[in-house]
This record gives sequence, structure tokens and C-alpha cells, in this order.
Amino acid sequence: MENVSSHKHFILDGFSELGALRPVLFIPYSIMFVVSLSANSLLLYVVISQRSLHSPMYILIAAMACVDLSLPLFFVPHMLLSFLFDWSGISLIGCLVQMHLIHLLGAFQSTLLVWMALDRYFAICTPLYYHERMALTRFLKFIIPLVIRNVFMVSLLVSLAGKLSFCFRNVMNHCFCEHMALVELACGSIAINNLLGLLAVFLIPVADFIVITASYIIIFSSVLSSGKSGIKALHTCVTHIVVMSVSLTIILTAFLSYRIRNGLPEAIRVFFSTMYLFFPSCFNPIIYGIRTAEIRQQIMNTLKCFRFVRTVTHS
Repeated sequence: MENVSSHKHFILDGFSELGALRPVLFIPYSIMFVVSLSANSLLLYVVISQRSLHSPMYILIAAMACVDLSLPLFFVPHMLLSFLFDWSGISLIGCLVQMHLIHLLGAFQSTLLVWMALDRYFAICTPLYYHERMALTRFLKFIIPLVIRNVFMVSLLVSLAGKLSFCFRNVMNHCFCEHMALVELACGSIAINNLLGLLAVFLIPVADFIVITASYIIIFSSVLSSGKSGIKALHTCVTHIVVMSVSLTIILTAFLSYRIRNGLPEAIRVFFSTMYLFFPSCFNPIIYGIRTAEIRQQIMNTLKCFRFVRTVTHS
């Protein structure tokens, strides 16, 4: 019999059902990767370089762009190489490190939306006290608890996964080291890991969604009851809720598919798992950046400047 502790190396074999068509996935995923990197880099550059955008709302948007820029870097290059050259191997330590980074940054994608919702709440419902409440010393009471929650939950998930024994299988039908994709390969009971994974889902993205929705309902009520001209604010809030709803649906579909064996094809499950990371990274710059008038104007000015410099250089 194989030694219980023998598997310290794993094979990421996502979309293996596609066979010879698997390398074709390189094209759409590489396009999304370039779009994500370009859009978030441009958004981050514009916010950092323009002093007029150094206010709490835009700083939170820049933080979102930073997370969305970093997240794909930890799994997409390896995934693309796997599609083209079958470079699918990863060590247990490498897998756990990747898992920690991906899930931690993924947690902050939804948590940043909570902080942005609070920013909108203070700006619309208590405008006279906005700068006072968004001062860093006061806003830290909203930042620190959620940072501790994210770090604690993800670190606990990863540390418990690292203590499991993988004695029979080492082929993961996935494109990156997702928590349950690794855990379900273990021999022995994984009940605690399974329960903790579900708890993390409901304590982070689901809880964040509830807080965001509640804050926007209060904003709606405030705008409608006061008779303010809040069409722009309402439109922004609705857009945020729609995007968050789509993201949460993708997350829950991916996470619950490991617990509810409903005949969902493996390739579809892997697709949803990659999309709950990729969807926000590609669409957040549009929703929270380009659709914001001040940022859109600065982006246009930056692009015009680059175009002018290139024209002068070639003339």
C-alpha cells in the first residue's frame, strides 16, 4: 500500500474532459487576463497620479483595483501554461500558499464593497459629517474587524487543509488550488474542513452581501423620503447590487457544487470557480471606475496625453 504521507505533489487537471480542445481555452482566458491587468493598472495609475482623486471614495476604488490586479497573477499564468504545455504540477506547500493568497484576496473583493457601501451611506445619508466619519482614525473601526475576520478565517481554512493526509489521489480536477478541490482528495474525515468552508462562505461573501444590501436599502429610503435628486446615487447603488448578486451567485454555485452532488459537469464547476475570481477582476474597473464620471474624465485625459506623446515621438 502507498505511504499515507507520500503525496506532496499534485496535478492541476482542470477541464480535462475537453481533451484535445483544452488548449483552446488559452485564448479566452488570456484575453480576460490582459483585460483585467490593463483595466486595473490604468485605473490604479489614474487614481494615484491625480491629486484631485485622493479622497476616501477614490482611494477605496484604487484599493479594489489593486486587489483585482493582484488576484489573477497568483493563478492565471500557471493555468495558461497548463493549457498550452500541460505544466500542471504543484507542490503541497505551493498549493497551500496559492490557496491562501487566492482566498484571502477573494475575501477582500467583497469586503472592499462593504467599505464602499459605507462610504456611500455616509456621503448620502449624513453628508455634513462625511469627512469626519471617513477620517482614517474613525473608519478604522470598520476596517480592522473585517481584516481580522478575513485573515483568521482563511488562515484557519488553509492550516487545517495542510494537516490532512493525501494517501490515494493527487490529481485535482481544477485549474488552481481551491480549498475544497484539495480537501476532497484527502483520506480520512474531512467533515470539519467541509463545515469550516461553508462557514467561511456565509461569514464573508454572504454576510458582506447582506450588509451591502441593507446599507443601500437605507440609502434608497433616505433619498426617496427626503425628496433629494438622487437618481445618480440610486442608479449607482442598483448597479453595485446587481454586480454583487451575480458574483455571489457564481461563488455559491462553485462552493455548494462540492457539497451537493447534483450531476453538475466537472468542467462547469471548474468554470464557475475560475469566474468567481475573474468576473470581479474584469468588471470592477468598469463598474466602479469608468462609470464614475470623475475617474472617466481623468482616464480620457490620460489616454489623450499618451496619444499626444506618441504622436510627438513619431513626428
